[in-house]
Amino acid sequence: MSILNRRRLGRCLPVASLLLSACVTPPPQGPGQSPDSAQWKQHVSEVKKITAFQTRGAFAYLSEQQKVYARYNWQQTASDRYRLLLTSPLGSTEMQLDTQGTTVQLVDNTGKRYFSHNATQMISELTGMNIPLENLRQWMLGLPGSANSYTLNNQYQLRSATYTHDGQTWQVTINDYRQDVKPALPADLELTTGHLRIKLRMDSWKLP
Repeated sequence: MSILNRRRLGRCLPVASLLLSACVTPPPQGPGQSPDSAQWKQHVSEVKKITAFQTRGAFAYLSEQQKVYARYNWQQTASDRYRLLLTSPLGSTEMQLDTQGTTVQLVDNTGKRYFSHNATQMISELTGMNIPLENLRQWMLGLPGSANSYTLNNQYQLRSATYTHDGQTWQVTINDYRQDVKPALPADLELTTGHLRIKLRMDSWKLP
């Protein structure tokens, strides 16, 4: 399997400040609530009912090896079917990932197609980006996923989580929520492990 042109992908957003200025971390939220609370359980129940959605926003992948800035568009039509697009500021597609069940297809910025049964591994091999994709799908909805521990904010929503896998520990922080959708969904998500940081800013959510 050949490797994507990582330098091209790294140029998705030439002006880094454009994204970073838009991803300014808001002030910390108030004291958290108990994960055993009825309010949190009700919130989780409502979020788990969401099987289809679309969200758009900004994406940043910052490591010692590479820095990737892009716009993203995530379209999910079923719990096991979704499409992730990373695009440049001019709208050209840098990467398109389609999953349906256990079948994964990735199209690079030259139109070349790759197939696999593991989206996380495919992205790592082709782009060099280490992204815990399966759990990210849960965290971006404000669910703890496979986290070892987590905390809530004062609105009974997921505030932070810790996830350890294959000797690597991820710290997950949701800095803000969008209140223009019901239930409220994350607006600013950050993942860190070692010197690696991944940021997602959700500009919009669209639910059926």
